Amino acid sequence: MKESGKGPALLRLNNEKRLLTALRQQRITTRQDIAGLLALSKNTVSLIIDDLIAREWVQELGPLQVSAAGRPKIGIALCAGKLKAAGVMIERQRMHVTVTDYLSEVLEESSWQTDTRDPARVLSELQTVCQQLQQRHPELLGIGLGFPGIVDPAAGYLHISSHLGWRDVDIQAALHNLTGTPLHIMNYVKAAALLAQTPQKVAEGASCFYLRIGEGIGGALLLGRDIFTGSSWTAGEAGHLTVADGPACSCGKYGCLEALISVPAIQQQLAAVEQGLSWDTREQSPESTDKVMTRAGHYLGKALSQIMLLLNPSTLVIDSPWNSNAAFCTAVKETAQAATLAFTFNHTQMIFLSGPLSPAKGLALAVIERNEVSPL
Repeated sequence: MKESGKGPALLRLNNEKRLLTALRQQRITTRQDIAGLLALSKNTVSLIIDDLIAREWVQELGPLQVSAAGRPKIGIALCAGKLKAAGVMIERQRMHVTVTDYLSEVLEESSWQTDTRDPARVLSELQTVCQQLQQRHPELLGIGLGFPGIVDPAAGYLHISSHLGWRDVDIQAALHNLTGTPLHIMNYVKAAALLAQTPQKVAEGASCFYLRIGEGIGGALLLGRDIFTGSSWTAGEAGHLTVADGPACSCGKYGCLEALISVPAIQQQLAAVEQGLSWDTREQSPESTDKVMTRAGHYLGKALSQIMLLLNPSTLVIDSPWNSNAAFCTAVKETAQAATLAFTFNHTQMIFLSGPLSPAKGLALAVIERNEVSPL
């Protein structure tokens, strides 16, 4: 008898989560439109909406339009501030915190320097940070914790992080005493990738490869709203594609993309081309800067051609500080086109972001999307 009683409850919970996803993506809608979108009866949708209104998660906005039958449709929307999520990003010598509402609008953010050499010290600081977030925001659905390196998100285990100098750190176990708010532990580049997909692309189940250039280079393949991590959580590690005979990488190999076009690598190359030249002073010597950036674009184009041929994403999103340099973007596109099948290249949209995506905000979004995962 117990088993038979679980079915209706799980089905209702599943429908509630689907409805929250739809409300988040649609922003303003109606009961009738939600019912049609989710292929649910109007009665089922109304019962769930009434319950969410009672919990103050949803609000009625009044009449929006007149239906064919002449009856007005009542608008509904999320009370976004009643449901919050937080993201905490840990990178070398820095920590970043972002709190968002359910529509990913930033409510609070901060960043500070910290010593990240000792995992135990960082985890102790993290516990304090998470407890303070709980106290300030009791509406938190969860806290996303993001790290560079190879992270098993299901186990909350960091295997290797060359940037932090960590190996075999059981983050979930270290923070198990933190009760009340669920933790979601993952690679922070993969979290940032969630922000690269538009709601329309997510709804269509379209694929997207996101590549981020910073101190290191990481990437992620998204299939709709799902991040493909691979069997050893290294899917998307584009920074360790070999693209040339080159310098040693932090991974111990030579000629990796990361060793050639990451922020430290480009700064070093600019200084080698002209004394005193850096990314901040690039306008003083545009010819020397373009020379370095054209070469960097060539390396990235070679890597992207491999990604296009092997993964065939519908969209490539490049999140890089070098995107403001026209020579870099031109070299990326020309090299990728020359090294890729024409049919594949012509069916791949390449987007160069004008500003960086926030991994901490992506971590908060990961919490929200995890809240919407169906129990069925």
